[in-house]
Amino acid sequence: MPTISALLLFAAAIILMVIAIARFKVHPFLAILGTALLLALLLGVPFADIPDVIGKGFGGVSSGIALVIIFGTFIGSVLEYTGGAVALARAVERVVGKRHPRLAMMLIGWIVSIPVFCDSGFVLVSPIGKSLARRSGSSLVPLMLALAAGLFASHVFIPPTPGPVAAAGMVGLEDHLLLVIGLGAVISLLSLIPAYFFAGRVGRHVQAAEPAGEALASEDERHCSAALAFLPIILPIVLMAMGSVAALTDLPQALATALTFLGKPVIALMIALLSCLPLLMRQKMIGQFYDITQASLKTAGPIIFITAAGGVLGAVVVASGFVDIIKESGQALKTLGVVFPFLIAAILKSAQGSSTVAITTTASMMGMFSDSGSMMSALGFTSPLAAALVVMAIGAGAMTVSHANDSYFWVVTGFGGIKARDGYRTMTLMTLIMGLTAIAIIALAAALLI
Repeated sequence: MPTISALLLFAAAIILMVIAIARFKVHPFLAILGTALLLALLLGVPFADIPDVIGKGFGGVSSGIALVIIFGTFIGSVLEYTGGAVALARAVERVVGKRHPRLAMMLIGWIVSIPVFCDSGFVLVSPIGKSLARRSGSSLVPLMLALAAGLFASHVFIPPTPGPVAAAGMVGLEDHLLLVIGLGAVISLLSLIPAYFFAGRVGRHVQAAEPAGEALASEDERHCSAALAFLPIILPIVLMAMGSVAALTDLPQALATALTFLGKPVIALMIALLSCLPLLMRQKMIGQFYDITQASLKTAGPIIFITAAGGVLGAVVVASGFVDIIKESGQALKTLGVVFPFLIAAILKSAQGSSTVAITTTASMMGMFSDSGSMMSALGFTSPLAAALVVMAIGAGAMTVSHANDSYFWVVTGFGGIKARDGYRTMTLMTLIMGLTAIAIIALAAALLI
C-alpha cells in the first residue's frame, strides 16, 4: 500500500475513534477495539490472522500490567476511604505552613495524587484549601488552582497512578518503573513552576463563586496517622530502588536475588498494599475491607480493559505492516521525536476529555521499545531511557488541555469556587501552559540524552 494512503487511513481511523468517543459517547473500550478491527481490515491484515492478533494484543498487555494497576488503585482507595489522603495533606500543610498557602496546596496535591485519582483527590483535599484560605487571609481561587495543578501533574506523570503505570507497561518498562517514577517526579515538579505563578497572578483577578460543601473532611480523617498514610507510597519506591541497586552492584547472590524479587513492581506494590493493613486497623475499618476491595476493582476494571483494548490496537499496527511504512518514509516523524506521541495524546485528550484514555491509547500505538516491529523502534526509541521519555511526552500530551469535556474540569470549578465561565481562562489555560512546559523540557532532555 502506498505510504500516503496508509497514513491517511490511519489518520481517518483515529479521527473516527475520537468522534465515536467524544460525539456519540461510545465507551472507549469499544471505540478502541472497533478502531483496531477497522484498521486491520483497511490495512490488509489477512482475515485468518485477525482473531490471533486481537487475542495476543489483548492478553499480552493485560497480563503484564493488570496486577500493577489493581494494586495501585487499591492503595489509592485505602488512602481515600481511611482519610489517609487528608492526613497526607494535613502533614504537608503543617510543614509548609500558612505563610506559603499556595505552595502548600500545590505540594499537597502533588503528593496526594500519586496514589489517588485527581478527581477524588480534589474533592477530598479542597476543604483544607478553604480552611487555609480563611486562616491565612488568602484568596481562595489561587489556592484551588494550585491544588488542581499539583494533583494533575502527578496524575499524568507518576506511577502507580493507573495512566502512567499502564503506559510504562505498554512500552516495555515494567521492569524499569523506578526510572519512570524518577523522571515523572522531576518533570511534574518542573511543570508546576509556571503553574504556581499563573495561579497567583490570574487567580487573584477571578472572583470566587460559592464552592461545593466540605464533605469528606471529617474529624476521624483528620486524626488518621500521616506516617501510616505515607508508608504505602514510600515503601514500593524504596523496594524498587533496592532492586535496581542489586542489579547494578556486586552483592552476594542470595541477597541480590531477594532484592531483585522484592523490587519487581508487582511484588513491591503487593507489599505496599499489605502495608495498608495497619492503617485500616488504626481507623477500625478492617470490617470494610471487602467493600474497599470491591470499589477498587470497579475503578481498576475499566482502566485494565481500555489498556488491553489499546494493546489490540498496537498489535494491529504491527501486524498490518504500518510500522514498516513509517520506517521507510518516516523521516518527518523522526524529526518530531518525542513531540509526536505528545501531539497524539494531546489530540486525544482535548477531543474526549480523559487523560487516562489518552495515555493508554497513545502508548498502545507506540508499542514496546524492545520490539523491532513497533512504532517506538521506527521512531528510534530503542532504549529504556528513550522509552521513559516517551511515557513522559505522552503524559504531557494527556494534560493538554482540560476543558468542558473533562470531568476534572468540572470538579475543580465546582468544588474550587470558580465560576464555569472562568474555567477556560484559569483551568484550561493553566493546563495548556503546564503541558507545553513539560514537553519543552522533555524534548530538551531527549535531545541531550538520546
